[in-house]
Amino acid sequence: MSEAEIKKLNDRCQELANELKSLTLISQGSVMPQPPAVWRWTRKVSGKTVSRGLSAEQADLMKQAISNQRKMDAIIDEMRALTQKLIFALPRKSQKRPPAKHPKPALS
Repeated sequence: MSEAEIKKLNDRCQELANELKSLTLISQGSVMPQPPAVWRWTRKVSGKTVSRGLSAEQADLMKQAISNQRKMDAIIDEMRALTQKLIFALPRKSQKRPPAKHPKPALS
């Protein structure tokens, strides 16, 4: 991998790290409307589905937090892939194996 390609990957990692800084509210789950004018936030906790009622204002904030969580997951996945490319682009230094402590006996 060329120095220019390595720099491009490093620059992209830095851009992604900066994007992470902008994600302040983070949450998992889903928000669904429930009549009349009530919202329900549902998520998994220890393998069980848990729900909670929300006001319209809380629902808007929770929707944004869930969207941010999905963006964060995508950013981290991309950063992980770039990191692996960068690490495996480094030249591999061969390490000599230490001599065996107990050499095998000669076959007769």
